[in-house]
Amino acid sequence: MKKLKSLIKTYYDFPQKGIAFKDLLGIIQDTEVFRELITRMSSNQVIRNSEAIISIEARGFIFGAAISLQASKPMIVARKPGKLPGELIQEDYCLEYGKDSLSIQKDALKKFKTYAIVDDLLATGGTVDCVAKLIKKKGKNISGLITVVELLELCGRSKFDFAVESIVSL
Repeated sequence: MKKLKSLIKTYYDFPQKGIAFKDLLGIIQDTEVFRELITRMSSNQVIRNSEAIISIEARGFIFGAAISLQASKPMIVARKPGKLPGELIQEDYCLEYGKDSLSIQKDALKKFKTYAIVDDLLATGGTVDCVAKLIKKKGKNISGLITVVELLELCGRSKFDFAVESIVSL
């Protein structure tokens, strides 16, 4: 895991001025690091204590799908508007550089009671908070959040009443 940090690139003023965007795509280009990361995340207590995984669009899908496969847990997706068919539940949220919303297919939440949230990066926590509200709206539980990177200075974890596990803290 020593090499993991070196694979994270920072792009300043992207997607707008004042944002220091952390690009994690280098991690999936190094198969050894990616494999080790997924093995570690898949065996985490947050994943073990869940019945299913909810991964967040878009980069969260990469990590969520791999964790889902490794941990033998079903994966549900939280997507941006207009991307999912069927009956949806939707929630709006604010992010560092604007507003957005996420949706989950209503039927996808019927089978399971406890979910782990998977995303690539925790910043201010707005996106994860949005997903947590969607899960709780349906009377379901959250075992926690597992993320590859956490930006500590933005204090995103302070929003949550569930476990937060990060592999790398910056």
